[in-house]
Parts: sequence; C-alpha cells; structure tokens
Amino acid sequence: MPLHVAAQGLFSGISTIPYAWAVLKLAPWLALLYVLKRYFNGATNTSERTMHSKVIMITGGTSGIGAEVARALASRGAQLVLLTQQPLSDLFLVDYIMDLRVQTGNELITAEYVDLTSLHSIRVFATKWVDNAPPRRLDMIILCANTRTPPGGSATTTEDGLESAWGLNYIANFHLLSILSPALRAQPPDRDVRIIFGTCSSYMGGTLPDFGPPESSSDEGTKSKSKSKPKSKQQTEIKPEAIPFTPSSVYATSKLALMTFASAFQKHLAAYSRPDKNPMNARVIIVDPGWTRTPGMRRYLSFGSLWGLVLYLMMWPFWWLVLKSPDQGAQTFLYAAMEAQYGRGEGGKLLKECREIKFMRPEIQDEVIQKKLWEVSDDTIQALEKEGAIRRAQEKKEREKEKAEVKSASRVQGTGASSIESSNTTGSRRGRKNG
Repeated sequence: MPLHVAAQGLFSGISTIPYAWAVLKLAPWLALLYVLKRYFNGATNTSERTMHSKVIMITGGTSGIGAEVARALASRGAQLVLLTQQPLSDLFLVDYIMDLRVQTGNELITAEYVDLTSLHSIRVFATKWVDNAPPRRLDMIILCANTRTPPGGSATTTEDGLESAWGLNYIANFHLLSILSPALRAQPPDRDVRIIFGTCSSYMGGTLPDFGPPESSSDEGTKSKSKSKPKSKQQTEIKPEAIPFTPSSVYATSKLALMTFASAFQKHLAAYSRPDKNPMNARVIIVDPGWTRTPGMRRYLSFGSLWGLVLYLMMWPFWWLVLKSPDQGAQTFLYAAMEAQYGRGEGGKLLKECREIKFMRPEIQDEVIQKKLWEVSDDTIQALEKEGAIRRAQEKKEREKEKAEVKSASRVQGTGASSIESSNTTGSRRGRKNG
C-alpha cells in the first residue's frame, strides 16, 4: 500500500493524494516531538542479571518509581520484601501484592510493616531482622521512599518531632541502615550485596547544619572538659529550625545529608574486617532517577491544592513531554541493581541516566563532615528514642489506670446490683412467710 501511494505521488503529483500536503506539514513537528520525548525519557537499562533467589528489601515499593522497580525485579524472579507503612491486613496492600504476584508470575513477594516516620517502628523491625539466627539472606536494599512539602506548604513533623522531609528522607534511612549493618556484613563472601540510595539533583542546593569547629588535637584542656561534661540535648540534636524552613531548602538538605551518609556508610562497610578474611562484598550505589511523573511530583507541581491540580491537568501535555514515566524513572535503579561492574571494586558511586557521574558538592566525600554528621545523627536518634520510650511508658500507665478504673467501676456496679437482688430476694421470702 505505501508503495502504491508513493508511486502515485511520484508520477501523478502530491496533490493527487488526499491530505498529502497536511501530512507533510505535520510530519516535521511529529518528528520533533518524537525526538524531544526520547530525549526527556532518558537512558534505558540494557543490563541483565539473574535475580532468582535474590532477597531484595525495598522502601517506597507500592507507588511511583519504587513500584516499577519492584515490578521489574519481581518479573526477573527476585524475592521481594516491601517495607510499608500500611498494616499488613490493609485491603489495598493485600490486593496490591496479589496483583503483583499475578502480573509477574512470582509468589515470593511479601511485606513487612515499618512506619518510616517512627524511629521506634524502624528499630522494632530492623532489630527483629538482625536478631534472626542464622542471619537472614539479604542481597539488596533499595531506598525509594521519599516525601516533599509542596511550595508554600507549612512544615509538618514526624511522630518523633522531626520535620517530615528531614525525618523520612534522611534520618529514617540512617536509622534503618545503622541497625541492619550487621546483617549486611554477615552475608557470605560469594554474594553480591548492594545498597541503593535514591536521591535528586536538588541536593546541590542543600545546606548541612553547622556542626561547629572541629576539635583541636593539641587542646587537651578542651578535650578533658568535653569528656567530663556530657553533651546537652540541644548540642546533640540536629535541629530542623537551625535551617530557615522552605520546602525546597529542607528537601535539598535532606538529600545532601543522605548522600553524605551514603558515602560514609560505604567507608563503614569497607572498614569491617570479616572473620573469614575475605574482602567486604557490600557496596553502596547512589541513584538520581531524574524528574518523573510520580504522585509526589504531582503533589509538588500542583502546590498541594485543588486549583493547582486543575492547572496541572491543563498542562498535562507539557508534563507528559518533559517528565519521565515511573517506568523510565526506574531504569537507572535497575541498572544499578543489575550492572555487573558495580558488583566489584569500590562502591559509593553516583549514577544518573545509566552512567556514572561526579558529585557536585565536595561535602559528600569530606570525611570530617561525614563523621560529624554521623555522630550528631546518632545522638539525635538516641535522644528522640529516649523521649519516645518515656512517652510510651506514660501512655501505657495511663491505659492501665483507665482499665483499672473501668474494672473497679464495674465491680462496684456488680456489687450494688447483687445487694439489691439479695434484698429483693429476702423481702420476697419474708412476704411468703407472712402470707
């Protein structure tokens, strides 16, 4: 058919073909649209790796990029453990896992309840995982969970009082990996263990809190004072209000801190001396997926408002063109999980568009800043967990007190009812005698 049309146009003229001139005028624009879409979609993962028997833990695996990563890995036979804040009995979660099993033909998909906005919930899960004997298999951890306050939005806090973006994007991941570290180091030397961090290019605008001047090795008096005098809560905690709150600045800072911790965590793993004298086989990879049409991005672009959502829908063709689909956003994550070269050599690399790039902020690889950030983050978590433990103990006492009061009230009511019943019985007996 195309040959006949071309022949007619060649021998009889273009005007003899219906709508030929309209198609010729439109064709360059369609070609341009195709080229732009291919450009904004970014690179595609071309690496393949056998994922059968691999145990992979994923945060944020029920929506957005994380859901696409989970689907792709499950379709390749990986055993997935989805860390979700929904209760395991939640009908949405149950349906999601069942659908994912059917779509991928993989029954090895499970979920564990972990509320990443609660330090206590993270500790309960991670401690249970680490305390398992023998150590559970864990080939990969993929950190896709993410949150961002829309422009103009007010600051919200986690259960422990941390700003939401800072608490979930950074502190939650720091806390989770700090506890799971022994489980990663206990994996046999023949396994390829990877920890994949999700980040964003906005980290370049972040500002880490001021940790104060480094200690001088020659100032013995200052050292002795610091050892004898414990740090106060105000000194040990990272205060979100230390940085003026704007949604963009807090989000960028949380990503910068996460990448700094990721680099430090690679050094922490590499410094471990295995009992079998084999080299450490756990490697950190940082992934920037690019701008993607996720639910979080939609909330960000719509300013978290109804009118913003209407504007977002009106501009949908533009967003479709310049933003990746979740499947395209997952490609660099899949590349980091499958590419053979990242299973050997040094870790701590940054990937974007399925290729390695350099860090744009020197703080990320600064050992002094890494150490200070680690120490202050650890102190912050300890202080907040102590407060949380005291709060939970008080709440438990209050609940027990309420239960005791309810029981005593029910006993009093029961005693009163029994006394009334006994008096009525006595009266009826006397009445029968008199009768």
